[in-house]
Amino acid sequence: MTKVLVKKVVLAYSGGLDTSVIVPWLRETYNCEVICFCADIGQAEELSGLPEKALASGASKCIVKDLREEFAGEFLFPMLQSGAVYERQYLLGTSVARPLIAKWQVAIAEQEGADAVSHGATGKGNDQVRFELTYKALNPALKVISPWREWNIRSREDALQYAKLHKVPVTATVKSIYSRDRNLWHLSHEGGILEDPAREPEEPMFQWTVSPENAPDKAEQVEIGFERGVPVSLNGAQLSGAALMEALNVIGARHGIGRVDIVENRLVGVKSHGVYETPGGTQLYAAHRELESLCLDRDTLHYKEQMALRYGELVYDGKWYHPLREGMQALIHETQKSVTGWVRLKLYKGTLRCVGRFSPYSLYREDYATFGEENVYDQKDALGFITLFGLQMKVRALMEMSAGGKTRYASMDYSAFKRD
Repeated sequence: MTKVLVKKVVLAYSGGLDTSVIVPWLRETYNCEVICFCADIGQAEELSGLPEKALASGASKCIVKDLREEFAGEFLFPMLQSGAVYERQYLLGTSVARPLIAKWQVAIAEQEGADAVSHGATGKGNDQVRFELTYKALNPALKVISPWREWNIRSREDALQYAKLHKVPVTATVKSIYSRDRNLWHLSHEGGILEDPAREPEEPMFQWTVSPENAPDKAEQVEIGFERGVPVSLNGAQLSGAALMEALNVIGARHGIGRVDIVENRLVGVKSHGVYETPGGTQLYAAHRELESLCLDRDTLHYKEQMALRYGELVYDGKWYHPLREGMQALIHETQKSVTGWVRLKLYKGTLRCVGRFSPYSLYREDYATFGEENVYDQKDALGFITLFGLQMKVRALMEMSAGGKTRYASMDYSAFKRD
């Protein structure tokens, strides 16, 4: 394959095994300047010493940008408002982060006069699509270099050998071979023994949440406040988006909240087995769902549930900057105008449940719902409603009876239900 001419490339850099070896590989292969960009979206101690490591690997500079508040406010919380969950379990922690990283990668490339961008996603994974669709949406003129689609490295063992040869310091080992991704929302685990979905994950693999068996014997309650569908407070204290996420993660992690073991369908057509820890996000999804149950009417709530499936697919597929996702977000934003109030959750040994919810815009009316005496609802009105609601079913049955004397259900065999 003929290689494109590249003078300067901005690499999405995490300091992990793959991106660490990409720095010398880019210089060796393309004879270009390499600028490393790392987005701080909640990796915590993983960012320690990153600039020094990037420079030692051959980068001309390393730019680290704190994007935690932007990540929470402009990506996580809009997704939370949608209610999107991919394949019933995955809360999209990696999927929603990639467009933000790629957005700033493009911005830095323009700022630094770079003519190319690069990432460490493999050629059979989802992330390559998420990065590159964002590049296309924001600056299609930039050249894209995907080393995993070009080099001869075919495994993490090969990458470790390459790092050793080029004297690149890495923390991964053949013995501890998990591929991980951490941010404010979640911590993911892939590879190693997880490549066999029949095997139970080893407890030492988990780095964030405690085992539910070892969680405290006493339950803990948290109260999360929302304004227009956005979480704004925890236990009565107003917090920024990132601070609220960090606090919920600490609380949820100590109670073993948010562990998910899933075999998912990748965008590229293969299945993968991953384990996710999402302690704070799991609480927010549960609380937001409960508040919507108070504040949204039946039609709006049910339509949002249908949209959530498609929204989740768009995020998973890397189409954050697609017009459809943006259009759906506008509708979702409109639905959230009344989603204000608080929800109280009880956490206990890996489980959570709602134990209270309140909104000044609640559509729940005790005088309507009561089984006791009330004056706002005439139960006789239900007769007319049922007559009209079931009219199409009645008409069909009448036509069948006029044609053959019986409805199509008259011949059903109920003998199996007869008592002796």
